Amino acid sequence: MAKKSLLNKKSLEFLKKYLNNPSPTGYEWEGQKIWMNYLKPYVDEFITDTYGTAVAVINPNAKYKVVIEGHADEISWYVNYISDNGLIYVIRNGGSDHQIAPSKIVDIHTKKGIVKGVFGWPAIHTRKSGKEETPKIDNIFIDVGCKTKKDVEKLGVHVGCVITYPDEFHILNKENFVCRALDNRMGGFMIAEVARLIKENKKKLPFGLYITNSVQEEIGLRGAQMITDTIKPNVAIVTDVTHDTTTPMIDKKKEGFCELDKGPVIAYAPAVQQKLRDLIIQTAEKNKIPIQRAALSRATGTDTDAFAYSNGGVASALISLPLRYMHTTVEMVHRNDVENVIKLIYKSLLEIKNNEDFSYFK
Repeated sequence: MAKKSLLNKKSLEFLKKYLNNPSPTGYEWEGQKIWMNYLKPYVDEFITDTYGTAVAVINPNAKYKVVIEGHADEISWYVNYISDNGLIYVIRNGGSDHQIAPSKIVDIHTKKGIVKGVFGWPAIHTRKSGKEETPKIDNIFIDVGCKTKKDVEKLGVHVGCVITYPDEFHILNKENFVCRALDNRMGGFMIAEVARLIKENKKKLPFGLYITNSVQEEIGLRGAQMITDTIKPNVAIVTDVTHDTTTPMIDKKKEGFCELDKGPVIAYAPAVQQKLRDLIIQTAEKNKIPIQRAALSRATGTDTDAFAYSNGGVASALISLPLRYMHTTVEMVHRNDVENVIKLIYKSLLEIKNNEDFSYFK
């Protein structure tokens, strides 16, 4: 007998709408509106801040506060320079990959609306054999079909306009979700599903739960740094993506081993509070949720670091979703892993006791 899926039709419709909406770093608010609208039936109130982080709260009057968190932003580009012959040169907004750019269609966001363009590249016939240029940040360019800089500007395009890829959500082989921005729109989706499960299963938490969708992670964890000062949580469980290392050209001796459809990845790093991590692992074992492990030197590189080292120290842990092809337009995750991350966060919350301090000295 096939197991019942945690995800229903409404969940998947929300995921598709949420992913297909562009939310480049610094411009996340339209995506946040979609996210908050989905969460309305499941929470008591919302908090938003100056830069666009959104928090859905259950039990807002409780003194003890637990955060579950993902980040809302996606990598993108900025218009940096428009040449006299109407070509556009770019700089990164986050960790955009220059090597995937040639031949990609783009959306340039202007006050007049979306302007379509393409990352051009010299035809194979015109390139010198044996001396081919590789795509670099200083030689990739966007063509919007204009002959002059003035024509480009008439479209509403100027230096500082943000640029995204229009690639949309689809499913491969029934079980693999593929899209740009799964890093980390999947995190926002998964924590929203946790809130739904709490409401639908009529669970009463003994603490305040702050379901947090932070902005500006891709340029240095900035949204999390701001919102943790606002919330002042006691505990933070962060979810982000991590690399599936089974595809070609990845050195497992350097990157470790992680594979799609093998379960959530539990992080080991100085920022991860060990007693909280132990609770999560014990919860996985108790509920027969498969897990993988990853060792992260010095920093996790995720919002975990921002929460852990704030407010005098917040007990924090990281549960990651295995993902292929990070920072491309074909990021891929497995449905089973998505459901198991949701289940693990949900079940872990049910194990956290009110006022638990996770002290090493007890």
